[in-house]
Parts: sequence; C-alpha cells; structure tokens
Amino acid sequence: MTMNLSGASICDEELLQGEARDIQLPNTEHISQISVDVGGSLAKVVYFSRRTGTKGGRLNFRKFETEKIDECIAFIGRLLEESRAVRPDRDFVIKATGGGAHLYYDRLRNALNATIEKEDEMECLITGLNFLITEIPFEVFSYSEADPMCFEETPEDPFPYMLVNIGSGVSILKVTSATTFERISGTSLGGGTLWGLLSLLTGAKTFDEMLEASQDGDNRNVDMLVGDIYGTDYSKIGLKSTTIASSMGKVFKKNVDKRQFKPEDISRSLLYMVSNNIGQIAYLNAQAHGLKRIYFGGCFIRGHPITMNTLSYAINFWSKGTIKALFLRHEGYLGAVGAFMKHRTSRRNSRSFTVSEQLAQKLEKAALEVTLAQDTLDVVADDDDSS
Repeated sequence: MTMNLSGASICDEELLQGEARDIQLPNTEHISQISVDVGGSLAKVVYFSRRTGTKGGRLNFRKFETEKIDECIAFIGRLLEESRAVRPDRDFVIKATGGGAHLYYDRLRNALNATIEKEDEMECLITGLNFLITEIPFEVFSYSEADPMCFEETPEDPFPYMLVNIGSGVSILKVTSATTFERISGTSLGGGTLWGLLSLLTGAKTFDEMLEASQDGDNRNVDMLVGDIYGTDYSKIGLKSTTIASSMGKVFKKNVDKRQFKPEDISRSLLYMVSNNIGQIAYLNAQAHGLKRIYFGGCFIRGHPITMNTLSYAINFWSKGTIKALFLRHEGYLGAVGAFMKHRTSRRNSRSFTVSEQLAQKLEKAALEVTLAQDTLDVVADDDDSS
C-alpha cells in the first residue's frame, strides 16, 4: 500500500498550545510506518493510524523530552504491538533520524525488537519540508500581530529557499532543488540556550512553562531600551525608543535588589534575545546568498505568538520589507516527517533523497548523452551525404 495524498488536509480538532494537528489522508487505507527524530532536547514521532467511522487514515504527531527517551520508546512499542496484532508475520522497520538515532540505536533496537534504519538528519529535514510545503494545503503561513496567520499559496517552484531549523541549536540550510542543499551557517544559541538559561533563572521546569510565563512578562523591566539611554527615539538611524539596546541590561545596575526581577519578565527578555539573534543571522545569510524565501522550523517555535512575531519583525526590519518569514503548522516535525517519507511505500510521493530518484537522475543524464551523441552522428552523416 502506498500513500495517496489526494484530498490531504490538516485536522481541525482543538489542541493544547504547541501540539501539532494530525494530517488527514482520506484516500490512504493503511500503511504500517513509524518514524522518530531524536534531537538534543526533544524526540518526535510520526506514525499512521486509522480511526473507526472515518475514511482513510491520518498522520499522527507526538513529542517527548529526550531525557525521558524511555517514555518515547514505550510509546513506539505500544504502536508496534497494535500493528503486530494485525500482521504478526511482518518484520517492522522504524526509520530513525537525528543525533539520537545513533546515540540510542542499541536501546531502540533491543527494546522494540524491530529493524532500526538510520537516516541522515539534514536530508530528512529537507525531505520533510518539501513534502509539507508542496503536498499539504494550509501548511505554510506568515505571521504578524495585525494578521496572525496569513496562509501562503503553494509555490509552483519552491526552490531556492532557506531553512532555519531551530532546535537545541540552529542550522541554516540553503536548498536549491529537491535533492540539493548545503548547510551555510548556524549558531549554538538556540532553543537549548533559552531552556538552559531559564532553568537556571526561573522556577519553570518545562519549555512550555517557560513560553507560557513569557506571555505575562514585560521585558522593559529587565532590558535596557533605546529610550532608557536617549529618553526618546533615535530616529536618525531608525531606532524607536522601544528598541532593545541591551538584553538584560538593567540587571547589572548597582544597588538593585536582584529579587525584584520577575521570572515572567526574565522569560520574555531572554526569548526576545534568542529570537532576535536568530532572526538577524537568518537575514544576513539570506542576503549573502540572494534568497527571498525563509522557512523557520524546529520545536523552538511551537506556534508561539511572541516567538513568531519577533522572528517576523526581525526579518522585516533588516530586509526593509523585502523578505517574509514563513512558518509551518508542523514546524517541529520536519525531520520525523522526512524519515517517514523514506519508507519505500512513501518514496514515490515525496521530494525525497532516495536511491530510485538518484538512479532516475543518472538515467536521465545518460539518455541526454546518448541523444547528444546521436545528434552528432546525424550531423556527420549529413555532412558526408552533402560531400
């Protein structure tokens, strides 16, 4: 059974903040496929399931903290048990990507009693993104406070583009075709940085708690603004009085009781700091490589309004409105989706790095060379006839 993507749509059930909606595939009856992307902070699982009373099936998305990897493995084990009850004679394959596919390989194989096939992390990211932006309607959107979710039309030719994948760290990839990409930059200041600092400075225990706290915070209580230095805008160089001049700049002042700084304010300040830094690095790379389309992915974003607005503002500010930041409704699952598409039953439907596709390219090149050679022989033959 192969995936039939006709009629694919994103499900509309209400979910908690940061959770990803399932993707309905009404014309795909059943495919026993599971993939997992294990990063430094989170493990993401994608799998296919059917629901009683509905046509076809759906892609499901779940995430776990990597430090609780045994919970993730137990969840996959339950999925395998259900599949084995239906098809006890089948050998099941789990596609695994991310650093954890190597770090936890033995644990996955032994606990699940299944074949674990490791897939390249960057290839999976691109394959997953290509699938989502070309095959799933209402997946890609831009964000602003005035227009929170403005959906983008599916581009006829999605290439070239730049992917800024924000996980524990940040990787920036330039993608020029379905099978051609290069990592052009990155930074160690990513989601793991924010998570680590807020763990030290606030009482929050999970990343979701930290993001929730930032919504109630006021960064002006801890950040030094342009207005704090000039008393007004610095309009000559385009800086508003509310522009952050120094992140956490008010904290260092003498004779200030550090206990007066609220965790909510610190959370918002550091979220701005990390997001603004990523936004500027992204813009500089887009400018250097002449790219006009920037996708932001990774579980750092989680559909969080402040994060998306900060990234959008940074790209719009530095590009003077010539470039838009683009987001995805499944931004944290690009690698897991890409690994899922590596299963043989999915390959022909995806813009994927597969042996068959590479072979097709070679055959196409060989056919072109034969055609050129034949044209040359025809020309020579014509010359001989004319003489």
